[in-house]
Amino acid sequence: MRAPAVGKIEYKRGVDSGVINQGLFYLSWLMDHRAEFERLVRDRLGVTAAAQVLWSGPRLICVAGDFTRYDVHAVREHRRSIDLVRYRLFGSDLFGLETVASVSSRLPVSQCVRRQAAGPGGGGQSMALVELAQAVDESLLGLGDGVNCVQRKMYRAYQRLRNFACVCTPQRTKLLVYLKVHPKQVDLVPGFTRDVTGLGHHGTGDLEVQLRTLRDVERVRELFRMSYAAA
Repeated sequence: MRAPAVGKIEYKRGVDSGVINQGLFYLSWLMDHRAEFERLVRDRLGVTAAAQVLWSGPRLICVAGDFTRYDVHAVREHRRSIDLVRYRLFGSDLFGLETVASVSSRLPVSQCVRRQAAGPGGGGQSMALVELAQAVDESLLGLGDGVNCVQRKMYRAYQRLRNFACVCTPQRTKLLVYLKVHPKQVDLVPGFTRDVTGLGHHGTGDLEVQLRTLRDVERVRELFRMSYAAA
């Protein structure tokens, strides 16, 4: 079981600067009441889950109709992990989420999501890829201080002094990650790692890694560390 991260989601319908301040207030309250939160997790999910709660990287996700440029500037100067997410409604069954600003982002929120639950045959696979992407995100951001994440149109770039990992939009059955590791430095494994030197692809890096399960995240950790060190 993956350890749950601690966070707070604050939602407002319109443009309201109070969404950030209010969200920070409740996040601070949560961090000051760790024992109560862990007790709640223990009662709801069990002792094992409560023991695995991660307090090292709490984050705030603010969802609103829109944000001002002052809001965007404020979160970029703030020491907390904060996402500003703008929503748009499309008819009665669809809404869009767009990341306006992100500091050490952990959630791939720039996507269009159906309000209703997925039907049989498609939902399980999508949720597995979401969990896989989040595990990769946590692993890359946990490599050390100073890691920034920038959302591009087709991939997410993880940066130190420069990009060291690019995670593409999930495909049907796998997640592609491109690393700043020279392919000749590693033993390539068919179906897992590939030399893409000179081949066109989204993101930067000549080593392609294909991830399909959470177990693959454990297999790739050393490559993540090598790419981080090279940046």
